Amino acid sequence: MPSSPAELPAEDTDSLTHEERVAPTWTESIARTLSRPFGGPLGEHAQIGRHWFWTALRVVLLLAVLTLLAGWVQKSPCIQQYVDEKGQVQLDWRGSRQFTALCYSDTVPLYTAERLDQRGSFPYITSWKDDEGKPTEHIRYMEYPVITGVFMWLNARVAQGLVALVPGLPMTVIVFFNVTAFWLAVAWLVTVFSVARIARRRMWDAALVAVSPLVIVHAFTNFDTIATAFATAGLLAWARKKPALAGVLIGLGGAAKLYPLFLLGPLLLLCWRSDRLKAGLTTAASAVGAWALVNAPLALNPTAATGWKEFFRLNTERNADPDTIYNVLAQWTGWQGFDPGLTQGQAPTVLNTVSSVLFIACCAGIAYVALSAPTRPRLAQLGFLVVAAFLLTNKVWSPQYSLWLVPLAVLALPRWKLLLAWMTVDALVWVPRMYFYLGTDNKGLPIDWFLGAVLLRDAAVVALCVIIVKEIYHPERDIVRLSGDHDPLAGVMEDAPDRRIVTPARGEPSHRMRPRSDAGDHRSRTPDAV
Repeated sequence: MPSSPAELPAEDTDSLTHEERVAPTWTESIARTLSRPFGGPLGEHAQIGRHWFWTALRVVLLLAVLTLLAGWVQKSPCIQQYVDEKGQVQLDWRGSRQFTALCYSDTVPLYTAERLDQRGSFPYITSWKDDEGKPTEHIRYMEYPVITGVFMWLNARVAQGLVALVPGLPMTVIVFFNVTAFWLAVAWLVTVFSVARIARRRMWDAALVAVSPLVIVHAFTNFDTIATAFATAGLLAWARKKPALAGVLIGLGGAAKLYPLFLLGPLLLLCWRSDRLKAGLTTAASAVGAWALVNAPLALNPTAATGWKEFFRLNTERNADPDTIYNVLAQWTGWQGFDPGLTQGQAPTVLNTVSSVLFIACCAGIAYVALSAPTRPRLAQLGFLVVAAFLLTNKVWSPQYSLWLVPLAVLALPRWKLLLAWMTVDALVWVPRMYFYLGTDNKGLPIDWFLGAVLLRDAAVVALCVIIVKEIYHPERDIVRLSGDHDPLAGVMEDAPDRRIVTPARGEPSHRMRPRSDAGDHRSRTPDAV
């Protein structure tokens, strides 16, 4: 395994010289330790960039493939089949195997729950009754945004076609899971590739995205890697000074999951501060246009409009999920929540309002930081803060949502020990979650174990936010800037003026840190820092 980040040909890394790239075996103790079986840390007089195949990018992508394979193995107990006493082939979820084996994936039950198994069905047009015959009976449609819903439907058609054409394949739902997992893996490889190309001098930081424990647990839990691929590819396009393309990709990401659209706020603030607002507005308009173009055929179709609204209806009507701070408070204090006594189809209006107000307040605080910091913050720093604020204040934090934070965290705060610690804590929340769902009657865990893990995860994310804000106000502590890049995601703002929009209060640092033109050898040894 190569020991240096300088192994991509110069033309593939914006013509950076070897001396301008960061060698993690010199700067990160974890990398130094892991490099020993492969020859140890990079030598001071090592000849690098000579291997004809094993470039840094290819090694990082290989690590991602291995991690994704581990993720598939982690889910594999849930895609086994057996023959029951009637001679029928069944999916083997006997004895709550999906919980005891920690292998639960939404992909498996959604194949039938979203009526993907029905030939002739189509998302947002096909409807069905939930709780049929009960007082809570109601009409349902596909509950996911358009790109995700159509992605699921296409994979179902592929799976059904493969089962019909190839004898000996397992149950269609198992083939559906594997087809879906393949494309989700490709999407995560796009995410890793984009982070590596964005990171420039610190390309090896993308290895944290590649080997994240969250990938092992959640890459195939749901469909979120599609959104991360669009979001990070959009950021890469912005870094390459292609604002219209960046907007299109971010808009398509927003049509898969909402969060990529949150990146537009920080981008516009930084463009305002840099007198590059026209480019920012181009990106925002392109994002809105791409999102609208994808959604319009269904939203404006009389036969599909009601189904298209299902995603928004469910998000309005659902109450606080188990993984949220609101549920933790309710469980530990006996509090009945903001909206006690809700009936079927009744929205938790107060909870929705509180969640929205808290998120808006956080965004206002982040905007103040963006406009008052002594040096223009980096886009990844603000992007992480906004997405983290959404997750912390939202009434839903599905476990796979943590994948949204991984590429942003690596670009915003590439401190290996710190990020690996947070990602490990976040991934381990899955264990008490599964055993809580198993139920204490089935030898599961009491809810307090799960709630404690949720609080620990939230505290870890808050800690990352605090460190990022400190580095924004003290840019001399930002190891990305110290590596020689003012902001790898600057894009059209790279040579733009940097002006404060908000005058700092008394006592705030007033100095600016500008990128050095004589950055020197960034492979020098620096201690791990927090």
